[in-house]
Parts: sequence; structure tokens; C-alpha cells
Amino acid sequence: MKTEKKKYFPLFTDLSHKKIIVIGGGRVAARRIRSLLDFAGEITVIAPEILPEIQLLAESGQILWKKKKYEREDICNSDMVLAATDDEMVNDDVYRACKCWGIPVNTASNRDKCDFYFPGLLCEDEVVMGFCGGGNPAKAKEMRRKVERLLHEPGEGKDE
Repeated sequence: MKTEKKKYFPLFTDLSHKKIIVIGGGRVAARRIRSLLDFAGEITVIAPEILPEIQLLAESGQILWKKKKYEREDICNSDMVLAATDDEMVNDDVYRACKCWGIPVNTASNRDKCDFYFPGLLCEDEVVMGFCGGGNPAKAKEMRRKVERLLHEPGEGKDE
């Protein structure tokens, strides 16, 4: 029997009352945080150092930053965890702890250690569209851009 790779189901869920933990403070963490800001209730970043962009979000009260190294206790009461460090051992420990505790996890360094992927997002008015390339982020980005162009062509969408 031939085994086909499964597609990912696009699940839209309410994150407004969820506690989301991001382990890491670099470029990948910043992208994930930007994606979540308009949707999440509480985002906490655990990292000894963070990018200035993340620091501005913390200073403005949009996220919470705990300036420290990751410990398992940091994630035990969370609803969703993102492991976005450049330390494979830390990311792996985050993944294993989340699996034990039944917490959905996304490990940026290893697609096989993800319960969910981040879609390419396109928000128009009250409509949110997500694009997943099934392991090909460039394809998802391309499709998102095509749809965005279509929505903004003269005679379409907001340009009417």
C-alpha cells in the first residue's frame, strides 16, 4: 500500500485567552510573535537575550519577556509553545516536555517535531486566510502573494 503524505487541516481557533510561550528571542521568534500578536491573549518570551523588535513589544506591554534561560517549569501551564532557539538540545527538550504534558508545540528547527505549522497569513477586513505549503514555505508565500494581488486588482476588493 502506497503511503501518501497527509495534508494539514486548516484549523482556525480562538487564541484570545490562551497562554503562549515562545522559547528564544531571535529572528524566527520575532516572526512567530508578529504572526500571533493580533490573535493571542498572552505571549511570554523566555530568552536571556532578544532582538530590539521583541524588546519594543515587551516595553509596550504587548508581550511579556522573562530574561532567563529556559527551564521546563516555564512551559508547564501553557496552552501552546514555540521552540525557536538556535540550540537543538533546548528545542528538543521543549518538544519532549510538551509531548509529555499534552501541550501543542512548534519546533522551528525541526518540522518533524511540530504539532502545527505557521501559515502564511493574509488579513482583509474581517477575513483571515491561511496558506500552508505542506512543507514548502516558499510555495505558501507565493500563493499568499498571488491571492493578495488578486484582491487588490482594479475592480476587486478595496480598489473598487
